[in-house]
Amino acid sequence: MIRTEITKIGDPFVLRVGARYYMYATSAPDGFGYFVSEDLVNWKEGGYCYSNSPWGENCFWAPEVYARGGRYYMIYTARWKKNHSLRIGVAVADRPEGPFIDLFPRPLFDFGYAVIDATLFHDDDGKDYLYFVRDCSENVIDGVHTSVIYASEIKSDLTELVGDVVKISEPDAAWEKELSSEWRWNEGPALWKKDGRYYLNYSVNCFDSRFYSVGCSEASSPLGKFEKYAENPILAYKENDYSGPGHNSFFTDEKGKLYTAFHIHTDYDKPSGDRRACIAEVEFDGAGKMKFRL
Repeated sequence: MIRTEITKIGDPFVLRVGARYYMYATSAPDGFGYFVSEDLVNWKEGGYCYSNSPWGENCFWAPEVYARGGRYYMIYTARWKKNHSLRIGVAVADRPEGPFIDLFPRPLFDFGYAVIDATLFHDDDGKDYLYFVRDCSENVIDGVHTSVIYASEIKSDLTELVGDVVKISEPDAAWEKELSSEWRWNEGPALWKKDGRYYLNYSVNCFDSRFYSVGCSEASSPLGKFEKYAENPILAYKENDYSGPGHNSFFTDEKGKLYTAFHIHTDYDKPSGDRRACIAEVEFDGAGKMKFRL
């Protein structure tokens, strides 16, 4: 596992452009910074790549950037000035360094409830899917604040959702309910496909808890049904070593080797929103189960 020197961030996402890697993360109160590396070990801070939102007022979280048709598209979370509720936005730039400019002076979509943590998946058949989280801040089920992952097909230009929105994952496993009877999470979705199987990673528990962890589930189609691993979590804190690993994403190097980026708490003894970016290799065992080399 690579423990980078990048701290005071959260929710890292890595985009490879040729031999260069760009990391985007929750990193500023009014937008997003980025970092650049050529070896995944040494990173240089690049400054702001996104700011001056036309609709977001704060809570700029979890940016992810995708290369499409010679341009770069960022999906991100922010709190809407209109109603102070969390939503998903889309911005575009001509360079991975930005500046990213919003496609719309509003969120991408509005279902009347708070949403966070969007991630994009491009399937082999050319279809694109957007996964996002109905946030626990406004989603109360039987008295429990609950974060639930949903997904929908999205147009290739990322301007509009297509078809039905499907529930993908909710905190229903026993280990996902142990920490709190009032707050529960399935958030931070990340998707990968291998040998016809779709792998969904998701984060559980509160981000500032030592027990923030990553689970994995598998399905035969991008919209499920996803079956959670009995051996979850596949990424959890290590006693006296690292705390609160979570909100991961996937990327490959030039040779096609698969990696995941995630954060841990910068201070093991004082878990908080101050987090460090980490990188680990992703492997699959003989049964096709996803593993991280830590």
